[in-house]
Amino acid sequence: MVGTVTRGTTNPNRLRRMDRWIAAVHGAELRRAADPVVVDLGYGAAPWTAVELLHRLRAAAPRTRVVGVEIEPARVAAARPYAREGLTFRHGGFEIPIPQRPLLIRAANVLRQYEEGEVAGVWERLCARLAPAVGHSRGGLLVEGTCDEIGRRHVWVALGPEGPRTVTFATRLGSLERPSDLAERLPKALIHRNVPGEPVHAFLRDFDRAWAAAAPYASYGARQRWIRAVRDLTGHWPVTDGPARWRQGEVTVRWEALAPRG
Repeated sequence: MVGTVTRGTTNPNRLRRMDRWIAAVHGAELRRAADPVVVDLGYGAAPWTAVELLHRLRAAAPRTRVVGVEIEPARVAAARPYAREGLTFRHGGFEIPIPQRPLLIRAANVLRQYEEGEVAGVWERLCARLAPAVGHSRGGLLVEGTCDEIGRRHVWVALGPEGPRTVTFATRLGSLERPSDLAERLPKALIHRNVPGEPVHAFLRDFDRAWAAAAPYASYGARQRWIRAVRDLTGHWPVTDGPARWRQGEVTVRWEALAPRG
């Protein structure tokens, strides 16, 4: 098995923001596939995230199958009573022990305990297991990121077979004081780069400034303030989504704009 055992902490509904984003942006790929297989990698001590992922993705792509993969055998044994049609559990790690090339691998709060220098190798290994881009398909998607214990704040990187594509920041807007509050949930590839001179630091600085400038919109609610701040960001940063996602408390930026220097 490739990888190490995580702390395994999890809570019901913790990954709802990531799940909803996946359903919105990757649902069409799942619907087009003859056998859309999804992997919930490192689901933890309880199988709630895998159960919820199946429910949310089947709303977008009814034929989706989810395989929960855990490197700790006791966690796999504990999860198996929750197996059902479309949901199974397997013992394994970054090698992804299934015969198919999955259309999605979700790895939430898995790389937090690893060293920054190990991330690129893990990404490369996981991306190599994704379904390839063929014809009109862009191939599988790896979504790797970190959130707080109850899922109010979440940042993730989306990668295709070719490598990283985007970074998404998602939050419960009512709990947000400023956008840079999300810095503590940056994925391992970026969290140590939130320092002057690095692009992610400049992005969060500019986001805070746009948020401050949008303060008059707070009288219409935090959502309107967020939308205005993100709209201002689009003049300087390659934001890839639009108001429909911004209304959810999200913003997605091209990876190249935030990638670590050096």
